[in-house]
Order: sequence, then structure tokens, then C-alpha cells
Amino acid sequence: MPAVDAPPRSVLDSLVNSGVTRRRFLEFSAAMAAILALPVKFAPQIAHALETAEKPTVIWLEFQDCAGDTESFLRAWDPSVANILLDILAVEYHETIMAAAGFQAEAAKDEAVAQGGHIVVVEGSIPTDINGAYCTIGGKSAVQILEEATRGAAAVINVGTCSAYGGLPAAKPNPTGAVGVPDLISGVPVINLPGCPMNVDNLVATIVHFLTFGSLPAVDSNGRPLFAYGERIHDHCERRAHFDAGQFALEWGDDGHRKGWCLYKMGCKGPSTFHNCPSIRWNGGTSWPVAAGHGCVGCSEPDFWDTLTPIYGRLPAPPGLGVTTSVEQIGAGIVGLTAAGFAAHGIGKTVQRRRAENAEETPIKIETAAVHGEEGAER
Repeated sequence: MPAVDAPPRSVLDSLVNSGVTRRRFLEFSAAMAAILALPVKFAPQIAHALETAEKPTVIWLEFQDCAGDTESFLRAWDPSVANILLDILAVEYHETIMAAAGFQAEAAKDEAVAQGGHIVVVEGSIPTDINGAYCTIGGKSAVQILEEATRGAAAVINVGTCSAYGGLPAAKPNPTGAVGVPDLISGVPVINLPGCPMNVDNLVATIVHFLTFGSLPAVDSNGRPLFAYGERIHDHCERRAHFDAGQFALEWGDDGHRKGWCLYKMGCKGPSTFHNCPSIRWNGGTSWPVAAGHGCVGCSEPDFWDTLTPIYGRLPAPPGLGVTTSVEQIGAGIVGLTAAGFAAHGIGKTVQRRRAENAEETPIKIETAAVHGEEGAER
């Protein structure tokens, strides 16, 4: 077949063939920079990388899972799953969405692995007991499939808490000997996108970072990208003001619950959970569990089922505030601090205004790092 008839391999070619406008492409690049917590000046760099990079080959493996991460992937809003599949990624193997089956499906996976340089996305935990017999596909155990698929891979991305840490299958007593991918794979860059399920926007942003900078994003001690898991849910929750004021829902449907008061006393694990749910939200930024009236269950934390349950049980004390500090004391104390803060703020603004009136206007140069490397996203 002549080269001119070959399917386009670059992201830009795919976008052009799909009728995506230049304006829409630049908007997407700017959105990726925002999700990655990068300054807006990185948007052109992201756009350039996507224009010149080859579409990364993706092999998506499913093991002990509920398919929730696949469902999240299929419900991508902006970009849509069609854009992800056709424009950004070359998904060569995914049991749920691929047309091929049986030997043809396995042949597609083996061919992609043989070429190397691919990205392996893993969904679900890997059982290790009874020689991996609890999960077998095509006569091979999950352990064997994982080891074969990651040979020569450029990166492994674990989507969901199960593939990252073992998840619910690994909850005590862990009858199948379930473990996360990091317990089995080494020698390949691995990153975790935990959550039940993961947010597809974080997956796309991780891959965009890989294409732009040639490496996975900087991670925390649990292998999670800092841009998505670097801050507590509690710190950006829209109900935080009610927590500070000591206003809490005490029962489902009571007056405080209807008014949108804090769900901490109803078991919300936001003070102990790191994730960008409040800012990125779900379903095209429409909502997220706490906004819908249900407390955070801490699903992006390792072993959350064993350490943060019961789901509707209140945490003993908010982290960082001391074990003897009660929620009621927090509310009362912050009210007093807020009043003092307003007074200090007023004095400070008066001094600042007088200084500005007497000072000449001088341009201020703000320098930022040229690249987003291993030190993590600029904040």
C-alpha cells in the first residue's frame, strides 16, 4: 500500500482528519495545562508536543475489577471518548471496547507489545494465590499477562484503586492474594491514578504530560501524580466554610443536610483524602459526590476499605489539628480567629494602600521554571 494511503499516526493529523479546528485544539491544550497545574504559558508547548508526537500505542488490561474505570473512560466528556480513541491514543487492545475477539484480540496485543514503547493501562488488582488461578484469560494468569505486556513498555498507568494498591479485592482477609501492580512490576515507570473509579481527565492529562515532557508527572509517596493528588479534598471542598463555622449535617435529610452543611459528622473522609475531585469534578465538571450530598469515602487512599471504614463513621479527629481538638472547638475557635483576621486585614490593606500611593509604579517580573520536570507542578 502506498505511504500516502497509510493511516495518520500523529495526533495533529488525526485531529485534522476528524475536523477539529485549530481554536478547539488550542483550547484543549490550555485545559490540559490547567489540569496539570501548569502556568498558562505551557499551553503552546503542550500544543506543539501533540502536533509533532506520534499517537501512543495503548494496551488496556482488565483483571480483578468492576469495570468502573472503563465506564469512566467511556464517559469522557471533554475530550469525548471518541476523541481520545481516535485523536490522542491508539488503543490497540481493550477487551471491553475492541471489535476483535479470541485469537485475533490476543494477536493484536502481542503485535503491539513486540513493537515496544507502548503504554500499559491496568485496571483491577492481580490475584497471586493458587498460582494466579483466580483470574485467567486465554489460559494465562493475570500475573503472566501483566509481565508479558509490560516488557519493553514506556510506562504503566494504573487506573483505579485496585490496580494501584489492590483495592477492595485486597481488603482483609484478601482471599485471592490480590495485590497492586507496583508489587509485581519493576524496571518500568509506573504511576497510580487511584479512585473508584479514576477520573478520565486525570488519565488524559497524565498521557499529555508524558507526550509533552517525555516523562510521567511528579508523584507523591504513594505513586500518585501531584497535580491530581497533591492536596486534600477538604481544603477545596465547597462545604469547607460550614466546617469552619461548626455547621454540620447530623442526619440524612435534616435541616443542615438540606442547606448543604458539612458532612464530616456523617462520615466524610475529605480531611484524610488527597484528590482533585472538588476542582475537576465529574461528568464534564457537573458535580462530585460531596456536592451531590454524600460524603467522601476516601477511595483514592491505599487500604481505604480497611482504614477509613465504616463509610458513615466519623473520623476520630481532623488530621493536623490535634487528637484532642473536637469539631465543635474548631468551629468556635475559627470564628474568633476570623474576627481578628478581618481586623488585621483592614489595617494591612490601609498600610498597603498608603505605600502604593507613595511608590512609583514599577514593573514586576515573575520568573517561572522553563519546564515541568521532576520537581513537580508549579503551584
